[in-house]
Amino acid sequence: MNDVSAGQSHDLTLTGERTLPGIWHENYWFRRHEAAYLAVGPYCRDALVLEAGCGEGYGAALLAERHGARVLALDYDPATVDHVRRRYPRVPVLRGNVVALPLADASVDVVVSLQVIEHLWDQPGFVRECARVLRRGGRLIVSTPNRLTFSPGSRSGDRPANPFHTREFAPDELAGLLAPHVEVERLLGVHHGPRLAAWEAAHGSIVAAQLAAPVPEWPAELRAQVATVAAEDFELRADGLADSLDLLAVAVRR
Repeated sequence: MNDVSAGQSHDLTLTGERTLPGIWHENYWFRRHEAAYLAVGPYCRDALVLEAGCGEGYGAALLAERHGARVLALDYDPATVDHVRRRYPRVPVLRGNVVALPLADASVDVVVSLQVIEHLWDQPGFVRECARVLRRGGRLIVSTPNRLTFSPGSRSGDRPANPFHTREFAPDELAGLLAPHVEVERLLGVHHGPRLAAWEAAHGSIVAAQLAAPVPEWPAELRAQVATVAAEDFELRADGLADSLDLLAVAVRR
């Protein structure tokens, strides 16, 4: 495990709504999220960054520690905010609503919001608020599950099967949501790298395997694979968006 997640213990409950570090059977999902944070880190170097919907706080801490970013973390849940204050005391954290950000216009360089937008009811309002607090030339960086692979067979606008999601996005749908307020500079997909692809060729979908049985009933090969997944086992690239696991958009405030 890396320096952010090693030795982690929790006063937060793993509900399926968000991932948490330091839990071996959650490691696949945590590393999949961590890969996105590592990819966006260079955009945050020495910048004033708002993480809108910080969750457990590991991402804000990672951006601050590895990239010298001045990160302000924000979340709506009081227990989560209290946890971030205790676990990451060097990360300033606010309680607030991401569709009514408690920040002045044009006050930050970067807004990072990973795996959040699919949980919101007012998604256009969220994008509008992010654009409002960004300085001109600043970037909004958003990630979300790819509807085409996360909920196969679903159609645009369908209510997701995941009870924590309000609306999921295909690549063109995410770009279309962002376009009225920011200019999409890059749209990337998160994919399994060679090690995970090889495991799936032998055993089938690692996601499906994790969902097929309770953790105590996982076969030994699945337990071993999940526990050893690293952020480096995922790739972000612009090709093959329709087949990607997650989408990551980098957009500029003009």
